[in-house]
Amino acid sequence: MCTCRTGFGYDVHRLVEGRKLTIGGVDVPHSKGALGHSDADVLLHAITDALLGAAALGDIGTHFPDSDPRFKNMDSRLILQQVFSLIKEKNYRVGNIDTTVVLQQPKIKSYIPKMREQIAALLETQLQQVSVKASTTEHLGFIGKEDGIAAYAVVLLRKSGGEKAT
Repeated sequence: MCTCRTGFGYDVHRLVEGRKLTIGGVDVPHSKGALGHSDADVLLHAITDALLGAAALGDIGTHFPDSDPRFKNMDSRLILQQVFSLIKEKNYRVGNIDTTVVLQQPKIKSYIPKMREQIAALLETQLQQVSVKASTTEHLGFIGKEDGIAAYAVVLLRKSGGEKAT
């Protein structure tokens, strides 16, 4: 019997000039970057929320509020690592992660292998447990007009032994 929990995460950020675009821990060259209190890595934020949701630990805003200056321009890899520490304390490990990044431009296909490597390393799992896909909105809405970027994530956590799942 699998002692598993699933979580869903979503994040969105405005794209603006003068900021760098970091997706999945990878800097992606583009004329615009994501605006946010931290480095605004939309993919890592969605994964972080999915992990928190799976463990019933609230959301990223609860743990890293944008009103707290300590988190200003924080590297989202550090945010994810801190949340993953909470997950490990509950004796869970990642079963798998499935994600989709939604943006019109730039095309990120060539960056996806590095994103998967970053995420797998941060979450101490195998590369084959991490899926990153990309999609557009066919020029519809704020994403289609290149004003924003979004990401969705679903995660499966497996109990790694010891205590009973909560």
